Amino acid sequence: MRPASKTGAGRPERRARARYPFSAVVGMADLKLALLINAVSPGVGGVLVRGEKGTAKSTIVRALAGLLPPAPVVPGCRFSCDPADPDPACPDGPHAAGEAEERAARLVELPVGASEDRLTGSLDIERALTEGVKAFEPGLLAAAHRGVLYVDEVNLLHDHLVDLLLDAAAMGESYVEREGVSIRHAARFLLVGTMNPEEGELRPQLLDRFGLTVEVAATRDPAERAEVVRRRLRFEDDPDGFAAAFTADEADLADRIAAARRRLPGVELTDAALRQITAVCASFEVDGLRADLVTARAAIALAAWHGRDAVTADDVRTAARLALPHRRRRDPFDAPGLDRQKLDDVLDEHGEDPEPPDDQGPPDDDGPGGPDGGGGGLPDGAAEDAHVPPPAESSESSDPSGGSGRAGESEPAPADAAYKPRLFTVPGLGNGAPGRRSKARSPYGRVSGARPGARGLHLTATLRAAAPHQHARGRTGSGLVVQPEDLREAVRDGREGNLVLFVVDASGSMAARKRMRAVKGAVLSLLLDAYQRRDKVGLVTFRGKDAELALPPTSSVEAGARRLDALPTGGRTPLSAGLVRAAEVLRVERLRDPARRPLLVVVTDGRATHGPDPSAAAGLLAGVASVVVDCESGPVRLGLAAALGARLGAEVVRLDRLAADALAGVVRDARNVA
Repeated sequence: MRPASKTGAGRPERRARARYPFSAVVGMADLKLALLINAVSPGVGGVLVRGEKGTAKSTIVRALAGLLPPAPVVPGCRFSCDPADPDPACPDGPHAAGEAEERAARLVELPVGASEDRLTGSLDIERALTEGVKAFEPGLLAAAHRGVLYVDEVNLLHDHLVDLLLDAAAMGESYVEREGVSIRHAARFLLVGTMNPEEGELRPQLLDRFGLTVEVAATRDPAERAEVVRRRLRFEDDPDGFAAAFTADEADLADRIAAARRRLPGVELTDAALRQITAVCASFEVDGLRADLVTARAAIALAAWHGRDAVTADDVRTAARLALPHRRRRDPFDAPGLDRQKLDDVLDEHGEDPEPPDDQGPPDDDGPGGPDGGGGGLPDGAAEDAHVPPPAESSESSDPSGGSGRAGESEPAPADAAYKPRLFTVPGLGNGAPGRRSKARSPYGRVSGARPGARGLHLTATLRAAAPHQHARGRTGSGLVVQPEDLREAVRDGREGNLVLFVVDASGSMAARKRMRAVKGAVLSLLLDAYQRRDKVGLVTFRGKDAELALPPTSSVEAGARRLDALPTGGRTPLSAGLVRAAEVLRVERLRDPARRPLLVVVTDGRATHGPDPSAAAGLLAGVASVVVDCESGPVRLGLAAALGARLGAEVVRLDRLAADALAGVVRDARNVA
């Protein structure tokens, strides 16, 4: 006799694993509050969660979906239309009145490797070829409508997908114009993205599209860390039993979210509160007016969450603390943060209720209730201190190769202001990760042709290949008879990101303060260019007797800027050691990511005062696209950097000609002479 748990197909039913409860997450009050604000009012614009690995970012986001009220939907509608207000332009419409069913709120996850078709939807190729009709296959944006769309590692998502995603989140609609299909459908969802800043930043323009942002870090309190481990182990041993222990807390949170949603339309944004919001946004000099709107919506949602009928100064303070830090980034190397004292001063100056109320409310006023509701997240001021290295203790020294610290080491010199450098590319045609530097065959570029294959189907080319054979294949109906050999995939020309490996001379010959400032400014400019072109970067420095991998290849150019800022100088010049270390780094990276082509940037005056002649080391880098930035200065030039460039087969650029406008000036001067 078969067990009752067997299905008709003879396979055992798989029961869904219980989710880790939202209320069971220890600490992280700011993150909980930001998610709950968006659960109450999805119009806030979502949450970007920034934090180190292993801080339960994904766990708490996945837990949120279980708290959201079920959504009434039109039966059979693939776009989750609300039966009380169906979308008149729904591709599955028009919908008959009165039909409804309840569906649990969906959590839709967008993988980092997803295609544009998977995100927005596309033409149903099977029906187009077999039935001769144009039919739309919905994507993840349609599935996430009226639910949660979660993007883990959003900073690693391709830029064009992030643009599509955030446009849909901002407009509440998704537009698909491709392959003869023109579709518009509603796409309103709670957008949550998580990222580890060590793996690279989002562009400031994309950061601005997220409503709120939260910095998370693991607690340093041993007792709290012990409770985290204890709960996690209990959950892994008995997921259902652990979840059952928090059923009452979860139900209370779900009821409170539903009540806040009902209260939301009646919350008043007073003129005094609005004046505070606009004054805060103006004082922090954020671009545009999106910050004002997001802060206002978040403050209204906070008032509804706390059961108030009007927005207070405390609501504005909390909303600004979550909505403004990531909007203050003017430079990609700026760390997000907010001056809490300045925020309080502006609220005091423009508010009628400058001081926060003495009664802070129940323990869950700053987060959900339960044993972990308060005291979590970052302490006051932590957002401003994040990613800021401690100041180095040093003394001034007039000797460029001396100073404090180790013998022959000078105090790190500051960098000159960054500028727009010349564009350096890797010759040939690659197929690496999408970016904006070198030419490549890319799945996201301009269509330049077609070739046999089934990935990224080129419909027109496939139809052309199949059309001449229809009579021989006995076609009788409206459908096209297509064989596997007819399939054609699009060939697209685009751009790729490269691995830009900097090899920087930090020896005593480079240590003169003014000269090193210029060198650091040049490298910082190239780092900024690498950030904009979506490259990975690495940094090798050489000085004294050896070379050091100061920054292993990473997508975080901010880390490169920090290492550059603290770069010590002094000692002899082991140029050969620097080249050997660069060759070793490139060899390892070629094994890890063979599709990503390297660009070597050597910043040196060409002197080699320690170790063997660099000619042999240069031979290890044969075939690598290279640029030598010649830092030699003074009336007498030895041409050593140019000689190194010849051995590397590199383009040689003088330091004072690295800027794009400097090159334009050379061209203009040459034209004037002619």
